[in-house]
This record gives sequence, structure tokens and C-alpha cells, in this order.
Amino acid sequence: MLLDYFLFPQSSGYDVPKTFLYGIVLVIASYLIYKLLGRMKVRIDKRLAVAVSPFVVFGSAVRMLVDAGIFSSYFFVTPGIYFFVAAVVLSLLALSVILEREKNIPYYKTLFTSGLIILSAAISFIDIVNAKGVFVVILFFLPWPLILKIVKWKKENKIVTALHMFDATTTFTAMTFFNYYEQHVLPSFLISIFGPAIFIIAKAAVIISILVAIDKYSSDKQFNSYLKLCIGIMGAATGTRDFLRLAAMV
Repeated sequence: MLLDYFLFPQSSGYDVPKTFLYGIVLVIASYLIYKLLGRMKVRIDKRLAVAVSPFVVFGSAVRMLVDAGIFSSYFFVTPGIYFFVAAVVLSLLALSVILEREKNIPYYKTLFTSGLIILSAAISFIDIVNAKGVFVVILFFLPWPLILKIVKWKKENKIVTALHMFDATTTFTAMTFFNYYEQHVLPSFLISIFGPAIFIIAKAAVIISILVAIDKYSSDKQFNSYLKLCIGIMGAATGTRDFLRLAAMV
């Protein structure tokens, strides 16, 4: 069925139509969430970014546990996992904002603590068995924080770039040394021609170009921060999932 083709990409693989559709859905959903945050009077700043970080890792951990055969649900795979995690975060965010207004407890503290609790539950299912893989990823990723430290650039840009470089480094390591393969269309196409190292080069070029364009062409500080938060989450989510898969040899 056509609906199953789009809703269950893991059964038939990713391709151009699915990637295009998911991209459109992601843009629309991201915009609606941005408007919702505005209505809730939640500022897009480092407090929000830190508060949602456990949920990003949680989503990645749950997705990896599906790969491991421990969990099985539409809401734990792409694209369902994004709606599931977004619903969890927004629900807890709403409760946190209400608690802040009623009890004067900063919303980000409540949200962050809630995220840590559900993250700890997901991580309890994961067994780290590939210490070599973890070491190799860290070894190849280590130059990036050092490079970004000496570059004169906005802190948030450095963090977003580092998250995507972690993703690219993990993919390179998994494919080069542990016989993993890339599922997504464009990275898979480039890697098939130039090899896994091209993913690091291409991703660095694309992410840096996007961040430079945001700073240059948009003057809305809140919207800029939100765009960078979304871009950072995308890199962190895929990178963490791949890293956990490699660490657990799934």
C-alpha cells in the first residue's frame, strides 16, 4: 500500500520520494512548533537547548533499541519517532511552563530533569560491547573541538558544527572499520562514489555554509536561534543513534 510505503520506510528502504516528503513534513512541523513556542512565551536560548538535550538522546536511544529488536512500534522509527519525541517534549514543556507560573520553578529545570528520567530508562536497555568503536570515533572526532576552539565564530555555530561533525565521524568510523552502511539517499550516493570520508567533508561544507547564510541574511535573533537549534538537534539525533549502534554493535 502507498501509505505503508511512506509510513514504514525501514521495510522498503529510503529513496528520493520519501526523503522529499519527510523534508517537507519536517519544515512544516518545525515552523508550527516555533509558532507554538512563541505563544507559550518560551525564549529560544541556551536554557531551552540544554533542557531538550536529554530528549534528543532519548529518541536516539529508543530508535537504536528498535534496530536491536528490543522495541517495536511505528512511533519508534522514522518518521514516527520524531512525532513521538516532539509530543513528549511539548507536553512536558507545557506542564513545566505552567509549573513555572504557578510555583515559580524555572521551566527548563523541570524539563531537563524530566528528560533525564526518561533517558535513564531507555539507556538501561543498552549494553556497550564495542569499546574499540567508541575509542576510534572519539579519536577521529577529537580534532574538531580543537579546530573550532581556535576559530573566531559564534559559540552556537561551533556547537552545531561539532554535533554534525560527530555524526559524520561516527558514520565514517562505522562504515570504514565495522562494515556498516549508510541508509539515506544523498549520503549513500556520495559515499558510493567517493568513499566514507566524503561524508565528513560534505557535511562540514554544507553545515558551515548554512550557518553563515543564517547569520548573514536573517536579522530575527529568535528565529535564527531556533533554526540553529533544529539543525543541531538533527545532527545530534542521527549522530547519537549511530554512535549507540556502534557501541552496542547493533
